[in-house]
Amino acid sequence: MLEQTHKQALRIADLLRQRGEKIAVADGATGGLVAASLLTVPGALDFFVGGGVVYSFRARDILFDLPRDAYAGMRGASEEYALLQARAIRDNFGAEWGLAESGSVGGSSHPSGAPAGRSCAAVVGPGGFEFIRRTETGSDDRIANMEAFARAALETLEEALQR
Repeated sequence: MLEQTHKQALRIADLLRQRGEKIAVADGATGGLVAASLLTVPGALDFFVGGGVVYSFRARDILFDLPRDAYAGMRGASEEYALLQARAIRDNFGAEWGLAESGSVGGSSHPSGAPAGRSCAAVVGPGGFEFIRRTETGSDDRIANMEAFARAALETLEEALQR
């Protein structure tokens, strides 16, 4: 997996370094694969400030430091949920960019009832920039979905940085 995403990560690193900007990442259903992919780039400290795997309400509360009512009416694996998380991870880590992925990888039922194979990636950046993409694999294959969601999140980030 990391060999496949390493080339994406190199392109993203170049774009962020050219801008002199940094990113923070909130991995959800990807389980850390997005951050791990970015960290395959030597000297990643130039553009990556950190992040975390948001796989429980406790992790969400600690990483994002938002009141519970901030999530009112939202469901996991949705565009608005990923966008809220992208804003929070960026702001809490003091980065110019935030990337968050929220999805349902399959193999078990998602707490929000989201179908297996759904992922939403949100990117926020300077000047109020926001970009969101939903990925639907239609699959219940947990490992394949984690990999597909990580690649899609990195593609979303790369496309956002190119705009």
